[in-house]
Amino acid sequence: MNISVRQLKAFQILAEEHNFTRAAQRVHLTQPAFSALIQSLESSLGVRLFDRSTRRVELTPEGLHFQRAVPRLLNDLESLVGEMREFESKRRGRVSVAALPSLAAGWLPGIYAKFAAMYPGVQLSLHDALLEPCLQRVREGEVDMALAALGRDMSGLETTLLCEDRFYLVCRRDHRLADLAEVELDMLEEEGLIQLGRGSSIRHSLMAQPRVAAFRTTLEVDHLATVTGLVLAGMGVSLVPGMTLFHFRSPELRIVPLTERSEIRRQLYLVKRANRSFSQAAAFHDLLMAERNSLAPGRQMVIRKMC
Repeated sequence: MNISVRQLKAFQILAEEHNFTRAAQRVHLTQPAFSALIQSLESSLGVRLFDRSTRRVELTPEGLHFQRAVPRLLNDLESLVGEMREFESKRRGRVSVAALPSLAAGWLPGIYAKFAAMYPGVQLSLHDALLEPCLQRVREGEVDMALAALGRDMSGLETTLLCEDRFYLVCRRDHRLADLAEVELDMLEEEGLIQLGRGSSIRHSLMAQPRVAAFRTTLEVDHLATVTGLVLAGMGVSLVPGMTLFHFRSPELRIVPLTERSEIRRQLYLVKRANRSFSQAAAFHDLLMAERNSLAPGRQMVIRKMC
């Protein structure tokens, strides 16, 4: 059986007009061509759908039965075509993301690899940047979205919470706090902290804690790799979020959780321009949201992984 959408629409129009001439005019066909279309439909179905007379065309009982099903068939076909076009659009195009360095280096590579396998025709770009440059790229339309913390000014932007990330102490294995199961912030008052620069969302989160803001900063650097090297060299300790701990994979270092009372968290968001919908980026957004539970594992999981 070979029935086309064109035949179904011709059937609908003839059922409405009850006249071959008027129906043919509506679809811009000659009357013989329109009649041939209806005849081919009847031949495919093996039944007569219309009784013809010189004055009027009426549906047969079989035609009446078929008429009840045609709108549903056309709606289903149109929905399917729309879904396939949407699916195809996701297989092409471009998705551009700005992300904090801790996300761009740790979590996002696996997401990018999964998305690339699902949609190989989509061109991906990734801009790893500090907080305010990430947000500015969204505002200026350079990227579809950013994965970042909240900035000083969030006007014109919409946010969706991705996760809350806990902070941990990192120190050398011979440090006086290295063998503790947990540490209180008060235990760090005499320590020198190695801090990231003031443009970092990590630094923003720490400086929002009055006790931490009062701690002595030994050195201030721009990259977590540098923090790692300085801690290894015994230049101080650092407080870093859980999703950055892959930088500190070394038998010479220890990762120690903060106690519940001292716990510090930072919230991370998916950020986009207000009142803007995603196009090709919609599929990437959906994957991010489906995978966000893997962003910030619990403290016990982190300790088992890192030690």
